[in-house]
Amino acid sequence: LVSQALGSARDSPAFTRQKRLAEIAEMIHTASLIHDDVIDVSDMRRGARTVHKIFGNKVAVLAGDFLLARASVLLARLGDTKVVELMATVLEDMVHGEMMQARAEPDDLLSFEHYTLKNYLKTGSLISLSCQSAAVLSGAQADGALGVAARDYGRHLGVAYQLIDDLLDFTASEEQLGKPALADMASGLATAPALFAARQFPEMAGLIKRQFSQETDLEAAYDFVQRSDGVAKSRRLAEVHAQLAISNVRALPGRDETVKQALTQLCHDVLNRRA
Repeated sequence: LVSQALGSARDSPAFTRQKRLAEIAEMIHTASLIHDDVIDVSDMRRGARTVHKIFGNKVAVLAGDFLLARASVLLARLGDTKVVELMATVLEDMVHGEMMQARAEPDDLLSFEHYTLKNYLKTGSLISLSCQSAAVLSGAQADGALGVAARDYGRHLGVAYQLIDDLLDFTASEEQLGKPALADMASGLATAPALFAARQFPEMAGLIKRQFSQETDLEAAYDFVQRSDGVAKSRRLAEVHAQLAISNVRALPGRDETVKQALTQLCHDVLNRRA
């Protein structure tokens, strides 16, 4: 959709390369999910057993590594060094984000800036830089108006998606989520609703700093979030980012308004998702 919104005809060589780029991005995404489930010791994803639970950690790690290696080969075959640089940055960002999460100090856990940057590195970078790479393959300059518009569409869409994902942990059932509810807090992670709640209830800060490690911490933290406006503020922030993404769609030069409407609808779909 981004490629068509950039003006690439479906039968053009540029569009063929952009489709391959989309495949590469999905391979990187899948590899990151496999590796994340190993790191987080997750048993379920979207209602299905995770790869490492079925095949073991060794096979799961190697499967993720293979996907990343294969994506790198296909990326090199695109023959565009700027696109290689952008997509290699995605891999660097993903590892950086995981290290931020793993090595966070207690004060970092309370920082909204730390949370936002970590989420961009782990999730938003892939969407953002993939969209920017699509712009480069259409002939745009990476740092020109079109490259920046495509990049920022992906960035804000990714932020909105993650915020909704985080609030669903407090509002959706385990059946809807396909994984245990409150999974992030159970792993010691404070997401947007919890961070907003800590601004209203100072007691929440202590729970976050000790990563919800005591027996009654999860129940207490959930109660603070439910009594706060953390979920509502998280949704409003997601709506702001969705609107920023939509504003960047308008800057794309494609004449097919149906495509632009689809990119806009994707932002609304992110806001309206229930699982």
